[in-house]
Amino acid sequence: MDLQALQAALPEFERRGAKLVAISPQTPANSRKSVRQNSLSFPILSDPHNDVAAAFGLRFALPDYLVELYTSLKNDLPKFNDDPNWTLPMPARFVIAPDGTIAYAEVNPDYTRRPEPEEMFPALDVLVGVKA
Repeated sequence: MDLQALQAALPEFERRGAKLVAISPQTPANSRKSVRQNSLSFPILSDPHNDVAAAFGLRFALPDYLVELYTSLKNDLPKFNDDPNWTLPMPARFVIAPDGTIAYAEVNPDYTRRPEPEEMFPALDVLVGVKA
């Protein structure tokens, strides 16, 4: 649902001159499948072993109760991500300016709580205003 919300907001991102990408620990093949299944017109980049997430301090190990839940639902996360570790990235959104500075960051350890895509627009508007 989150990817679909981002896709729906994509025209507004593009109107502001922004490029949208998602980053996921899933294998490139599974990322391509997600792009197809969700009819996305932005890429999902692969982060093997959550190394990028770890560099940003966003990787976490799933607690035992979630490993048991995933397993009971036949969600083989290690196979899906081609990583024997039961880790995931915290959901995060960043607006990165052309000079590499972070203009907006939203991270929530609760994966069920994600900001609406529109919450990034004010940061993008500031960047566009600076360029004009």
